[in-house]
Amino acid sequence: MKKIYHLKSCSTNVRILKEIGPGPEVELQNIKEENIDPETLDFLKKKVGSYEALFSKKAMKFRSLGLNEMDLTEADYRKYILEEYTFLKRPFMINGDDVFIGNSKDVVKAAVESFNMGAYC
Repeated sequence: MKKIYHLKSCSTNVRILKEIGPGPEVELQNIKEENIDPETLDFLKKKVGSYEALFSKKAMKFRSLGLNEMDLTEADYRKYILEEYTFLKRPFMINGDDVFIGNSKDVVKAAVESFNMGAYC
């Protein structure tokens, strides 16, 4: 599977998509229009080790809902991600068995290399 979960209205996500230059074999999913499904979220959790690693604590709703003052469990993180797209770290990229979370320079560089591997053969 080659898929990138992104937020179409986010300039950082748009820049990263341009860097990766996904071909037609890569499915793009705007998480605001179609949030992640439970099966994919569970797959990603297995790859990264926890739902918390997939959860964006930078989301405005994290503070406005008072979640920053609660001791959230893994079940809570999963529930909130499935209920509200804004809690999924983005972009989130899947290329076969490789997954890339977020927008740090190292993550983006690794994603670009992974998605473009073999493009020049």
